[in-house]
Amino acid sequence: MTKKLEGKVALVTGASKGIGAEIALQLADEGASVAVNYASSKQGADDVVAKIKARGGKAVAVHGNLSEAKAAKSVVADTVKALGPIDILVNNAGVYEFAPLEAITPEHFHKHFDLNVLGLLLVSQEAVQHFNANGGSIVNISSGVSTIAPPGSAVYTATKASVDAITSVLSKELAAKKIRVNAVNPGMIVTEGVKSAGFHEGELRTWLETATPMGRVGKVEEIASVVTFLASEGASYITGETLHVTGGFK
Repeated sequence: MTKKLEGKVALVTGASKGIGAEIALQLADEGASVAVNYASSKQGADDVVAKIKARGGKAVAVHGNLSEAKAAKSVVADTVKALGPIDILVNNAGVYEFAPLEAITPEHFHKHFDLNVLGLLLVSQEAVQHFNANGGSIVNISSGVSTIAPPGSAVYTATKASVDAITSVLSKELAAKKIRVNAVNPGMIVTEGVKSAGFHEGELRTWLETATPMGRVGKVEEIASVVTFLASEGASYITGETLHVTGGFK
């Protein structure tokens, strides 16, 4: 059976762990050659690359902190140099810290917007110049918070609402280039980042599980499988969508 992404080249930002790592693995399992971007965890990215190669796939690690504007060019250039023109861009790199209104500072604001919004825009801008002539797919990893809007998340929620808006705008801008743009909005997924933030247990998780119709948090595999679908020809007439993968809570 032919794999549905055979011969494709994918760049996944923030792919050294968590959701990004699983997305890279699933794209590779479907035949894509994958550039695994990382900002600080070279070991994590190397581990993802090693797993892909062990499963018969092709992957490279590409370094670049996308909160720094100049990194977008190097990340895309390194991807194209190693693997060729891009068919799939997954904008997964992001940061999240909750803070109530009284605790918001300019530093807190810029930490989130510089990566979650500006970084996403700049790497998309650069990648589009190096996409395959036949077009392709951009998948932005947004968040269920863009509609759930939990207390204490004003800045983070604002970045993800921006990602949803950007997804809609770019889907129209890039349609002529045959590039589809969609967003996946995960609910709570227990990743390393969620654990380090202390969100994997306690009041927030209990509230989310209680409010979620399916009564549980999600798994990285459940996000990655949706991304893989949106990147494939099976989604060839889907663009401008924000798909909530939240167990029914939004």
